[in-house]
Amino acid sequence: MGFFSRIFKIREQDPDTVETTWAMEDNGSELVLDPEYAAMLMTELDLDSAITSHEVWRQQLEDLVHGRSTEVVHAEPICQADRCDLGRWLGGTGRLRLGHFPAFEMLVARHQYFHQQAAALVELMQAGDQPKALQLFNTSCRHASNQVLLLLKELKRGLGR
Repeated sequence: MGFFSRIFKIREQDPDTVETTWAMEDNGSELVLDPEYAAMLMTELDLDSAITSHEVWRQQLEDLVHGRSTEVVHAEPICQADRCDLGRWLGGTGRLRLGHFPAFEMLVARHQYFHQQAAALVELMQAGDQPKALQLFNTSCRHASNQVLLLLKELKRGLGR
């Protein structure tokens, strides 16, 4: 049973709607989407691209904190989670289509937290405190990033059914 299916509430399936519905399986509840609705969601956000983009961004932070990058990065735009493609989708179409699910709010919160931690890391690096920046990366940033990736992959898996 997937992560999303464990935290979504079960509701009766309405055969007259193309919105997300629930069905019971032998092992509990699973998110079931009308195939046309799922296809529409998949065209609105390329989840593979969002996953790859997030992984690349995390690698850039890791390179920065380990001194493998000399790129000048500013904390202010990083802190604003709605500036990246995923953040814009989460605040717009994603919220319209999936915002009624508790797991969606969890994804939004984890995404925002990742951006906040990344900005704090950049501020520490700019202040010359590489040891604290490395500690922050290895604890908060990496953990938040893994959660965002897990939630995105679960969303993709749920849409692919």
